[in-house]
Amino acid sequence: MKSMKSAVIIVLGAILFLVYSSVFIVDEREKAIVVRLGEIKRTIAEPGLYFKLPFVEERFRVEDRLVFFESPDKTVQVIDGRRYQVDAITMVRVVDPRKFLETVDASLPRARDRIETRLDAALRQTYGRRSFDAALSQDRAVMMREIRDVVKAEAVSLGIDVIDVRIRRTDLMPEVLQDTYDRMSAERLAEAAQLRAIGESQSIKVRAEADRAAVELVSKARRESEIVRGEGDGERNRVFAEAFSKDPEFFSFYRSMQAYAKSLGGTATTLVLDPAWGFFKYFAREPTPTNQPNTQTPPASQTPPAASAPPATEVVPSAAEAAPAVEPSPVQ
Repeated sequence: MKSMKSAVIIVLGAILFLVYSSVFIVDEREKAIVVRLGEIKRTIAEPGLYFKLPFVEERFRVEDRLVFFESPDKTVQVIDGRRYQVDAITMVRVVDPRKFLETVDASLPRARDRIETRLDAALRQTYGRRSFDAALSQDRAVMMREIRDVVKAEAVSLGIDVIDVRIRRTDLMPEVLQDTYDRMSAERLAEAAQLRAIGESQSIKVRAEADRAAVELVSKARRESEIVRGEGDGERNRVFAEAFSKDPEFFSFYRSMQAYAKSLGGTATTLVLDPAWGFFKYFAREPTPTNQPNTQTPPASQTPPAASAPPATEVVPSAAEAAPAVEPSPVQ
């Protein structure tokens, strides 16, 4: 009895194992390939429950979703000889499961290695025809399309379609990074020096124009002041001429009084002069004969108050200081 139960259990177990080995499920995220003794029998693209021959047929899963292959730190060299590090992302999808199984045994890592090799060559080829600035300009999109087309030709033989290739980062190599920083600093310094030179030239130009305008304004003001001063002198001479023509004797007396005030106005002024000289003609009681010059010093009562002051300094006026007070002639 016990042996019969054991046999039933073994049979049931064998049946369950056969059923489990012959049934498989394909979900919506994948495709399946059924292989019988190394020969591909069918490809299943729709999700559902399927059967296969146990121990004879084998099922291979194939990813049906979009797959991303990251390629960090790829070294490329641009046209000017500088080297850069590039990070790229390749987006692929398996479109031919049969070919994918035949070439890489439906293995994504093996497919990635094949695509990575072609991607390296495409990156070097594309960057080698351009400068570094092109990778940062509008040519960046053109470069990514060129790389995608080159990699796509290799991926087709694997049953894979390359949807897109994106460049995430383009950086300088560490050994050339400092040289690039130095060059950029030198360019900025040269640009700053040029801007300072332009500003200095403009400031010199503005300063020169301001100086010229100032000179013109001062010259104009001086010219106008000289004109006004000349008109004033002319008016003064006209008034003097009219006054002299009306009463020459009084005009001579008035001018002599002005000369006395200027010459004897100081409290410590002493004049040592000949009383017979015409400068003191209005101080003399009698006119002195012209043929007998008087060499005697006039008495103290006849000397002007300014002359009798205590002498502090003796000043002998020159002819230029005393002559205008004798007989000033009006300016016509």
